[in-house]
Amino acid sequence: MTADKAKADRSETPLFAITEGDATARAPVVFLHGFGGSADVWADVAAAIAVDHPTVAYDLPGHARSLASSGIGGAGRMAKAIAADLDSRGIAGVHLVGHSMGGAVAALLALRDPNRVVSLTLLAPGGFGSEINHRLLQRYAQAADAHAIRLALEEMYGWNRPFSDATVEAYVALRAQPGAIETLLAIHETMTTGTGLDRRQGMIARADLETLTMPVKVLWGKQDRVLPTRQAHRLPPLFAAHVFEDTGHMLIDEQREAVITLVEQSIKTGG
Repeated sequence: MTADKAKADRSETPLFAITEGDATARAPVVFLHGFGGSADVWADVAAAIAVDHPTVAYDLPGHARSLASSGIGGAGRMAKAIAADLDSRGIAGVHLVGHSMGGAVAALLALRDPNRVVSLTLLAPGGFGSEINHRLLQRYAQAADAHAIRLALEEMYGWNRPFSDATVEAYVALRAQPGAIETLLAIHETMTTGTGLDRRQGMIARADLETLTMPVKVLWGKQDRVLPTRQAHRLPPLFAAHVFEDTGHMLIDEQREAVITLVEQSIKTGG
């Protein structure tokens, strides 16, 4: 298959999303997962929110059931792809919830189309500082078997936070798809600039973030070894920061009930 043909095939493959409720009747909560994940990581959070509110949980471009979709690349390209998909679904206003790389995508969506975004909830978002554990993320992207994935996840969760065998098996299944690891490594290359061990992630300018007028919550774990917690200390003054003790990067699992509560608050505050 030629590169042009592969690109054309991707452009014809829609993004995959798990939806609950009528997302065109009222602003849905849109969930964007982190690097190497899938919409399924939000299952418990989305189920709790969907009791009273429509939800849309995406597989981001190059991930899971959107492995062959268009928009594969950095957070900017993914934001463009999500916006186009929302348009295709007839969805106008949204409450955005994003984790890690998905947090960067959500923030860029809000900056590019602030009238669309009713509220913004970001869990350890990318792009809020230059520091990033690129070596851990590369090992994580390359991990193909249960042992390698478990070793990577142990660095991502808080020191006293467990994760299940089912979680490990889910990541193994994602990596088993043909081309999945190669695509993750290609995305990883777009996340940082520099050479050798001196690699940095691109930053969203604080001056730009300060232009956001919708309610914004930012959640971070003090034991985050992917994106350091101190990136939560440089937020615009109107952002609400929630920093959790004994918590790593995987806030969706480690602080599930708090995430649900804070998303529900964002819905009420945003209207």
